[in-house]
Amino acid sequence: MEINWQPTDLKNNLVSLKPLEVDDFEPLYAIASDPKIWEQHPEKERYRLPVFQKYFESAIASKAAFVVVDCKTKEWIGCTRYYEYNVADSSIAIGFTFLTTDYWGGVYNSALKKLMIDYALAFVNKVLFHVGEKNIRSQKALMKIGAIPVNEQTDMGGISHLVFEITRNNYQL
Repeated sequence: MEINWQPTDLKNNLVSLKPLEVDDFEPLYAIASDPKIWEQHPEKERYRLPVFQKYFESAIASKAAFVVVDCKTKEWIGCTRYYEYNVADSSIAIGFTFLTTDYWGGVYNSALKKLMIDYALAFVNKVLFHVGEKNIRSQKALMKIGAIPVNEQTDMGGISHLVFEITRNNYQL
């Protein structure tokens, strides 16, 4: 069965996910160019144009990325994607996510994760998250929704990530 990892109808009362398109670069970079967003991220320079360009091109190529939109204001507030779909392991990862600082610490991040996890768990048994080892804010947010740290990985760039997992059995949202 072919799974559409970039559906056009993912939304709840707080956020909607708009499939990322090539023409979205400039408005998305306008909100991603805040250095504060990337302070705890392994790629702290992602607010710089050439670094963000690489991020954006990868997101477009994934065919599973979204602009995060505030349902009330219709403003763009971030970006996220599905990646590393593994049929044999019945898993998919959610990540490369950022939200503007106005949306930190509230209900929007949980609403976004719930939306994506609910969709994914209709097709797979587990959802994975790769979080920079120094990104304490994201680690705490994942643990609040029942994600369990399962191992540590180092990517090709030498960046260490903690891997968190949510299964149908430990999902708490």
